[in-house]
Amino acid sequence: MDIKQYMEQLGRQARTASRAMARADTATRNRALTLIADAIERDADALRAANQLDMDAAAANGLEPAMLDRLALSDKAIATMIEGLRQIVALADPIGEISGLKFRPSGIQVGQMRVPLGVIGIIYESRPNVTVDAAGLCIKSGNATILRGGSEAIHCNRALAKLVKEGLEGAGLPADGVQVVDTTDRAAVGALITMPQYVDVIVPRGGKSLIARLMAEATVPMIKHLDGICHVYIDAKADLKKALDIGFNAKCHRYGTCNTMETLLVARAVAPAVLPQLAALYATKQVELRADPEAAAILQGYPHLAAATGEDWSTEYLAPVLAVKIVADMDEAMDHINTYSSKHTEAIITEDHTAAMRFLREVDSSSVMVNASTRFADGFEYGLGAEIGISNDKLHARGPVGLEGLTSLKYVVFGHGEVRQ
Repeated sequence: MDIKQYMEQLGRQARTASRAMARADTATRNRALTLIADAIERDADALRAANQLDMDAAAANGLEPAMLDRLALSDKAIATMIEGLRQIVALADPIGEISGLKFRPSGIQVGQMRVPLGVIGIIYESRPNVTVDAAGLCIKSGNATILRGGSEAIHCNRALAKLVKEGLEGAGLPADGVQVVDTTDRAAVGALITMPQYVDVIVPRGGKSLIARLMAEATVPMIKHLDGICHVYIDAKADLKKALDIGFNAKCHRYGTCNTMETLLVARAVAPAVLPQLAALYATKQVELRADPEAAAILQGYPHLAAATGEDWSTEYLAPVLAVKIVADMDEAMDHINTYSSKHTEAIITEDHTAAMRFLREVDSSSVMVNASTRFADGFEYGLGAEIGISNDKLHARGPVGLEGLTSLKYVVFGHGEVRQ
C-alpha cells in the first residue's frame, strides 16, 4: 500500500462527503446516530471479541497498565458509547443557527450563522470508545471525519467502523462521511496532518509524545491539549468531608486519564488535620505520595512516601503517584498552579465564597471547579453528549470540545436591494 496515495484518497472522499454531511437535515443526521447506537447494542458480543484480540496482543507486546485500561472495552464502556450517541441525538442541532442579527444604518441585516468546520481528522491512541464519540459528534455537527486510531485497537476500530458505515448508509448519508484509517503504518499520521487541501482541522487525543510530534509536523490547524497536570487545592476554610471525598476521588477514581489530579496543594492551617486522613485513604490504593519537606513531616510513617523533586510539580503521572505540597494560602496555591499547570483542570475545596470566586477568575485553566472532583472535566459529564477531546488552547475551543467546538461562525447578510454609497 502506498500510504500517501491511500491517505489522499481518504481525503478526497472526505471532502466530497463533507458537502452532503453539511446539507443533511437534523432528522437525517439523528437517524444515522440512532442506527449506529442500535447496531452497537446488537453487536456488543462481536465488539467484545474484537476488543479481546486487541487486549491479548497488547498484553503480549508489554503495553503498560494505564494504556491497557484505556484499551479495554467493558460492558460499561459499551453502554456509555450507546448512551452517548443517544444523548447527542437529543441535543439541539447547532447547524444553521443565526445569531446576533441586527439592522445597520444602510438597511442591511448582519448576523452570524453556525456552520460545520468541514473535514476533521482525529488521531487517538487506545480507547476504542473515541471512535464512536468522535463519529457521533462529527455526524451531528455536519462534518465529515477521518479517524486514525492506535494500532493497538485496530480490530475493535475496524468492527466499529463497519457499524458506523451501516448507520450512515441506512440514513441515506455517504459512507465516506466517517472513514477509519485501515492501516497501522505510522506514516498515515504524517500524511493526515499535512493535507490542508482535504482536512480543515486535526484533533489529537493521545500521549505527550504524540501531541509533541503533531505540534512539530502538522500543517493543518489543531484543537489539542498536551497533557493534564491537574491540581486540587484544599483551602483553610474547606469542609473536611468534602476535602477527603474529592481528594480521594480526583486521584483514585482512574489513574490513566487527563483529568486525574496529579498535584495536591493543602493550606498550612488545615494540613495537620486533613493530610493524615487523606493518606489513610490513599494507602488503601497504595498511592505513592511525593511530598515537599513540610508535607513529609506530617506524613511520617506513611508506607509509600518519597521526597518531591522539582520535576514532580510538572509531571503527569497517569499512575498511583501524587505530588503533595503545603502552601501558606490561596495566593501561593494559585501562583503554583499558574506556574506548573498544563491549563487543563483545577479545583478548590472551600466554604469561602469570596475565595472561590477569586479562584475561578484568577486560575488560567480551561476548567476551574469549586468543591468538585477534577474527574468531572469531561464532555459527557458536562452534558455535551460526548466530547471529541479537550482543548487547553485559548482560541476557537477551550475545555471539553463538543458540538459547538466542531463548528464555526460565518457572517450572513440580508439585503433589500441596498447598494453601498
